[in-house]
Amino acid sequence: MHIVRRRGWEIPEHMVTPEAVMTNRRGLLGGSLALAFAGTAYAEEAGPPRNPAFEAGRALTAEKDATTYNNFYEFSDDKDLWREAQALKLRPWSIRLDGMVKQPRSIDIDDLLKQVAPEERIYRHRCVEAWAMTVPWTGFPLSKLLAIAEPLASAKFVVFETQVDKKTMPGLSAPWYPWPYVEALTMAEAANDLAFISTGLYGKPLPPQNGAPLRLTVPWKYGFKSAKSLVKISFTETRPKTFWEAIQPAEYGFWANVNPAVSHPRWSQASERLLGSNERVPTQIYNGYGAFVAGLYDNLKSEKLFM
Repeated sequence: MHIVRRRGWEIPEHMVTPEAVMTNRRGLLGGSLALAFAGTAYAEEAGPPRNPAFEAGRALTAEKDATTYNNFYEFSDDKDLWREAQALKLRPWSIRLDGMVKQPRSIDIDDLLKQVAPEERIYRHRCVEAWAMTVPWTGFPLSKLLAIAEPLASAKFVVFETQVDKKTMPGLSAPWYPWPYVEALTMAEAANDLAFISTGLYGKPLPPQNGAPLRLTVPWKYGFKSAKSLVKISFTETRPKTFWEAIQPAEYGFWANVNPAVSHPRWSQASERLLGSNERVPTQIYNGYGAFVAGLYDNLKSEKLFM
């Protein structure tokens, strides 16, 4: 007999409210009949299979809210940058794999996508600014990309670099930012089951403002760790200085794990504001994913793990 043991933060898939029901955009069915069939309808739209191991325990954020309230400083420091972001050209697009790898090379995004099997995962997203959303990402485990890159055994960190295109990204004219946007994980974090490369959202191709065509998604960390519109992934033996860490290390550290008990220097992290409803709810340690990731940090107690 196969026994399924759910982790403490998981709930059954049928308890997660589908995005189509929340927004009621289609108006197909009402009342209990809508609730009975909406999950099936959403699964058919989404395409790739939903991985049942990654349920968020919270209703989905409406698609409109998740795709029109964004941080992407290459375009603007305003949250309604989604219009400007449509100028981003998504093809041709290639990813450079270099540093401590068996063979440095560039790979076309469509060639890359032929080598991985897409799936859908519902993840919580927690911004360091204390707003939060819950969305269905489409993509593939970051571990699959690590296997394709073939890093050397001596590599200790994975460095992610965002696109720099002055023709389509007006925010790059801000001289006080150390472009390009760079983020990083340890090899152990990158190999974790939760670490994900997102290519889609709500069963559709990933919108530019959400990091198209490829973004890193690490749901146990604050959102600034999830670098968008990736053009280079490098492997190194030394820990890099990441974008926000370089700007203000007292406020944005390398690790950036979510912890309600560790305040940002300018605001509390004990609660978070849900996009759409603006409801305040308690923040969870590691954003609710401690069962997956807490063990990564057992031997790092001297590090500033949470901010």
